[in-house]
Amino acid sequence: MKMTKMNIRNLFLGIMMIGTAGFASAQTTQTDSTTSTSSTANTTVATTATQSNPAIEALKKQIEANPKDTEALSKLAGAYQEASDWTNAIDTWKKISVLVPDWAPSYYSQAYAYQNAKDDANAKLAYEKYIATVKPEEVEQNKKNLAYAYFYVAFSEQQSNPDKAKEHIAKSLQYDPTNQDAIKLSQALNS
Repeated sequence: MKMTKMNIRNLFLGIMMIGTAGFASAQTTQTDSTTSTSSTANTTVATTATQSNPAIEALKKQIEANPKDTEALSKLAGAYQEASDWTNAIDTWKKISVLVPDWAPSYYSQAYAYQNAKDDANAKLAYEKYIATVKPEEVEQNKKNLAYAYFYVAFSEQQSNPDKAKEHIAKSLQYDPTNQDAIKLSQALNS
């Protein structure tokens, strides 16, 4: 069991190192609706790009040999994200969540991929799962991601459940009091 925890921790650190640029854009990018035609075109381009990506193909073969290799699955999910193949990224992060259900970064990564796929409802659910899964001893190292997750949920609920949105934005600001978007949302919710 100790070896599993060490491997999960090492996997988490590796993903954080590899995916920092991608996660940073998740924390600064606001989504807006686009037409389904452009979304379909982007998915087609991403799928074509991943089919000709040798790194993705090699990882897929590695996973065929060992479907429970969470490190290879994580690398594959990251590669899909780099190729903007959000559907396959989401599916791969979901596989990791099944194998390691208490590993919070897989839910954050799912939310990030859903958000980029313009699936706001599932992004919100995945951010909520991330928030619920972060262990108390992991809070300090996850403050920025927690702040963004709470912000996203608050932003999503501002119209339908303003009281809940106020709770979430307060938590967001607790973790990152300098986030200007969160400050503005808090002011709007409390005015």
